[in-house]
Amino acid sequence: MRLRGRTVVPLLAVVASLLLAAAPVRAEAPARTPVVFVHGFNADPGVWGGLRADFKADGYTDADLFSFGYDTHQSVNEVLSGRLAAYVEDVKRQTGASRVDLVAHSFGSLVTRWYVKFDVAGRSSVAHWVSLAGPNHGTSTAWACALWDQACRDMTPGSYVQKKLAEGDETPGAVRYATWWSNCDEVVNPDNSVPLAGAVNNGAGCLDHNELLGDDTVSQGVRVFLRS
Repeated sequence: MRLRGRTVVPLLAVVASLLLAAAPVRAEAPARTPVVFVHGFNADPGVWGGLRADFKADGYTDADLFSFGYDTHQSVNEVLSGRLAAYVEDVKRQTGASRVDLVAHSFGSLVTRWYVKFDVAGRSSVAHWVSLAGPNHGTSTAWACALWDQACRDMTPGSYVQKKLAEGDETPGAVRYATWWSNCDEVVNPDNSVPLAGAVNNGAGCLDHNELLGDDTVSQGVRVFLRS
């Protein structure tokens, strides 16, 4: 009897080890919140090359950085925000993250704002929202193409998109918001269209519209903000 009792203990140990080996291994949560870059009007994901390089030098990997590409001539509210929502859900599935950070340039600011403000999952899926030179209250330069282009109409002051985004809280939910604007921006007119009530609004000095994408001070400021 004693001999059989002694053999039971190692046998149980072997069974336990086999069960542990067969148990599914849970994916660890990502060390960094994934970043989704959203380009502006008449652009493509290639505009983020410099900023992506800065992020990678700061410890991010390619697996942390995503660039949403889209047709910039379509409607913010009817088409593009929904496509962004699907893209964000795909990023979350790929990375195992529960939230992402959004970094948008120019027209991309309207697409991302609409998603955060009006999509059911938008606010819960976004940790930080960043707008670089976004026409957040419209820009008069968009009138030049508004006659034939839906995105341009969305960017004009007083458009349906602008009115809806301005309703109530401009920075709703627990999302942290920040903007960077330039007093030499040749595209966003007036310059004070960019800042939002409730956001951390940063003056970038005298930079052209696209220079905010490659400016070292802006880049550092964005990365510091995403760590907050």
